Amino acid sequence: MSENLLINITPQETRVALIFQGAVQELHIERTLSRGLVGNIYLGKVVRVLPGMQSAFIDIGLERAAFLHVADIWDARPQEGSSNAPLTPIEKLLFDGQAIIVQVIKDPIGTKGARLSTQISIAGRMLVFLPQDTHIGISQKIENEAERETLRSKVQSLQQADEKGGFIVRTMAEDASDEDLKADVNYLRRTWSTITQLGKTKPPTTLLYQDLNLAQRVLRDFVNEETENIQVDSRENYLMLQEFGRHYMPSVLPKLQHYTGERPLFDLYGVEEEIERALGRRVDLKSGGYLIVDQTEAMTTIDVNTGSFVAGRNFDDTIFKTNLEAAHAIARQLRLRNLGGIIILDIIDMENEEHKAAVLSELNKALSRDRTKLSVSGFSALGLVEVTRKRTRESLAHVLCETCPACNGKGQVKTARTICYEILRELLREAKQFNPREFRIMASQVVVDMFLEEESQHLAMLGDFIGKPISLQVENVFHQEQYDIILM
Repeated sequence: MSENLLINITPQETRVALIFQGAVQELHIERTLSRGLVGNIYLGKVVRVLPGMQSAFIDIGLERAAFLHVADIWDARPQEGSSNAPLTPIEKLLFDGQAIIVQVIKDPIGTKGARLSTQISIAGRMLVFLPQDTHIGISQKIENEAERETLRSKVQSLQQADEKGGFIVRTMAEDASDEDLKADVNYLRRTWSTITQLGKTKPPTTLLYQDLNLAQRVLRDFVNEETENIQVDSRENYLMLQEFGRHYMPSVLPKLQHYTGERPLFDLYGVEEEIERALGRRVDLKSGGYLIVDQTEAMTTIDVNTGSFVAGRNFDDTIFKTNLEAAHAIARQLRLRNLGGIIILDIIDMENEEHKAAVLSELNKALSRDRTKLSVSGFSALGLVEVTRKRTRESLAHVLCETCPACNGKGQVKTARTICYEILRELLREAKQFNPREFRIMASQVVVDMFLEEESQHLAMLGDFIGKPISLQVENVFHQEQYDIILM
């Protein structure tokens, strides 16, 4: 089975689609304006040391000087074996005008500058490299002790006797081969070597390393034996990715292609339509059944329905076949929408235990392609299946959408008639407190139309009751629930 990667790049954003078996399986979006500074490494210049605060201000070329506390200075820490010793005072480590390599650990917020550290960490696909450290740590999420020791031994065996630096083994390394780990080690060491060389030759306030952009991360993290080609629709970025691949990942170069067709790359493969569908609640299945996907703050629910699908010898067969198809569609939707946290699957009830086992097996098989760590429970007493999927980034809906200003996220608005009756009650309250010459109702077109037609009698009756004229005015900028009553 082959995969294709499509990379669509514009000045404002980069979008990546992973195509497998002719269908979009994953979407990744990175916007230029929302890229933070965390992870960036600079050659900073000490502007001012503050012994009283045990901190220093460092110029890294931003609008405001960045902040470095003594606790974030690697050299201030006590040597191994003397963990109770106090930190070395900052004034003994830094002086005004000193050049120092620093990494951003917190973005600037409001009037506060960026927060810095001198403990450098560079993330790879399966490992994080710590140039100043010596130990090999294992992610706490890898719980099996034997597996932890195996991974530690593997990484230690890849270290040359004269090589410095430590590593943290990430969860993605659980199923990694020795070749994968070796490639990651080599990539990280080459990256650090480039940073240190630049630090010796460049002037202070120079950006030495920027955390990889989305297109580069795709080359580093996504490309494998199954990847057939990687198409990039920007010549400038195609050349940049070629250069990146030449230095760090030569094996990807034969797969890299510059797309020059007239039709936009995402249009050619139907990705734009897929994005629109991935933002909707309903997902139609080929059989005629469908899914309803509801994303809330606490969890996501996916409801499976047979819809118009009728097949098989009896209704049980129809349900079974719908659930089997839904298992593959659910797995794809989790990746496509990047749904994380708790996901509850309301699969159509089945009496047959063999059918239940087959659907659960098909679901696990379909989910096995997911890069993100997840777990699947069996059927609960209520016939629900619970899936937990690690949150790695914002879901597609959170990246592309915002809360509707009309319904404030409820997903529904009051009917025009309900708003008419609210206005009539409000008019009555106002008439008891004030004595204006006239009342004017300002509302949306649909509410005003309702008052002029179906609710005209009720409005006239209220006008007679309060003894004041009531006029109507359409406000095109008002949504259906908005209105105002003006005392004239």
